[in-house]
Amino acid sequence: MPGRLRSWAQALLARIDAAMAGSAHGFVDFWTEVERSYRLPFSRVARRLKFAFYPLLACGALLWLGWDWTHARSLDAAEDAIFDKVIKWRPLEPKPSGRVVVVEIDDCSIEYFAMRNQGGWPWSRQRHADLLDALDRAGVRAVGYDVLFTEASQQDPIGDATLEAMAEGGAGRFLFAASRAHVDFDHGAPLRASQGPSAFALLGKPKDDPPVAVLLPYGDAMQRHSAITNITRNEDGVLRDIPLRENAGDWALASLPLQLAIATGKRSARGYHASVRPNWRRNTRLPFVSAADLLAEKPVCETRAPLPALRGRIALVGHTAQGLSDAKPTPVTAAMPGVEIMAEATEALVARSAITSPPTSVKYVLAAVLVLLTVFAFFRGEPANDIDSIFIATNLLLLSIAFVGLTAFGYFFDIFASVGFVSLCFGLCRAYAGVQRGRAVGNNDYFDAFDPDAHPWLVMARLRFAPDAALDPESAARRRREYRRRLRRFLYAGCDAVMLEGVVERKSWLHDTLDDLMVLVWKGSELSVARRAARLDLDALHVHLNEYDLRLDNDGAVLACVVAARIDDGLDASDRGERLRLREVLGAVLDSPREWPLTAANTFIVDEERIVIPAHAGIQLE
Repeated sequence: MPGRLRSWAQALLARIDAAMAGSAHGFVDFWTEVERSYRLPFSRVARRLKFAFYPLLACGALLWLGWDWTHARSLDAAEDAIFDKVIKWRPLEPKPSGRVVVVEIDDCSIEYFAMRNQGGWPWSRQRHADLLDALDRAGVRAVGYDVLFTEASQQDPIGDATLEAMAEGGAGRFLFAASRAHVDFDHGAPLRASQGPSAFALLGKPKDDPPVAVLLPYGDAMQRHSAITNITRNEDGVLRDIPLRENAGDWALASLPLQLAIATGKRSARGYHASVRPNWRRNTRLPFVSAADLLAEKPVCETRAPLPALRGRIALVGHTAQGLSDAKPTPVTAAMPGVEIMAEATEALVARSAITSPPTSVKYVLAAVLVLLTVFAFFRGEPANDIDSIFIATNLLLLSIAFVGLTAFGYFFDIFASVGFVSLCFGLCRAYAGVQRGRAVGNNDYFDAFDPDAHPWLVMARLRFAPDAALDPESAARRRREYRRRLRRFLYAGCDAVMLEGVVERKSWLHDTLDDLMVLVWKGSELSVARRAARLDLDALHVHLNEYDLRLDNDGAVLACVVAARIDDGLDASDRGERLRLREVLGAVLDSPREWPLTAANTFIVDEERIVIPAHAGIQLE
């Protein structure tokens, strides 16, 4: 019984293997036709364009970069999306400096007073004044109150007066929220930009002082010590950069984080950039304190005890309760409370932990330079396959530098999108070079298949570069590489020859012996036709090899051995004879010791002197 099962299993596996082999063969044949249907037209286009494709690609890439820089900035937008991923993937997050704390009016704080019949939300102005007083007694250095008090309270005038008195007594330590209205409301506004909250001049002698519409706190002292809290998201709706000012003519209105940094630091408002990108974090957030804990002077919302020390810190007060928080999406979370966003911006300014990046123009310049270098490398001739691994390694190195810079130093070298754009151009160059190479090597997908009936005669030439004996080994190796590059460029530009390359792979253990192996093949309906095609191409090749300042003839000689053979014997319809003759002529051209130096007029191809191989009368050495 086990023997039968084994036989049955082997038969089943054999059937499956045969079915897979048959289906694979059919699919490969089908896919070959599909590839040939578009590769052959591409090959004809490449034969016309030659190496002009690369300058055209460079011009197109540079034009797109220039257009994108002046219009959509899609390269910059792509960088923002990549930034969101990188900042989440980094293994380490910076720890807060401890100089900024968030005082949150959370659900617990509202519920705490509601359970004691002291009112829910909105809180009375007196309670806000009590919270500000508690922070003052705790020894905070400054307070940014991210709650709008645009109108006086009809129910709590005493609380209004107390809050105004706190603003007056704080002498700039307590900053209140103001809001910049849309510019459409500026016309007819009673307030000038120079009179706005925390206004400062952008120029030494400002002249343009337009009207601005601003929602200010109700009290005079609160207005004098207020700053705007407007936040503008990026175009994709994610908040990455927080504006530090609102420009109006030659003046600017400072934001709440900027004014807090000015009040507690030594830099002037004009010493800061227009926006700041915090070092966003999700695992090491800023310290939070519940407002109810401060008002009750004991932990009532948090289990930890005692309350964190607030002396010398900057406190940002705002609501985080559900339904009240003006949460916005950031790179690290889908909804971050507005007060925490303000606190992160303040932390970035006072602790100097903001993420810095090179100017936007750098990524465009870098992309342009790398594209030009890539295109130039292919324009000189298809680079060796090693260039692919070098290109990938260079990109990985640049990306690693950018990743480490963001993680360890808070510097985002935003080149990811630039590298992606350059990789696209590199791929196009490599694809076009593949089309050129496919035609040069006679790949049937790029070249009409060889028909022995129509072209029974072949001429084969073995070429090798013999460097001058006086050259040192390193110089000789450089000349050989330059010879192969120029030869490859000549063949890729389009000629009648088909090259047989890769008999011995580069870096093979036989490479040092046969590294100059190159065989060119020409076909013809008559021997004279094949000879003429070979002579024209070899003459042109000599000119091409020596048309540069660095002439190869000055450092060596290109030696050629030419063999002609009639491949189609016409004896039968099979290709057995053609295959044998191809092997024979290839062996003859590789084995022959006779060589002639390549010149501008290669008369040796039509020389009457011939050597006939007796065993194979169809082969003759030119």
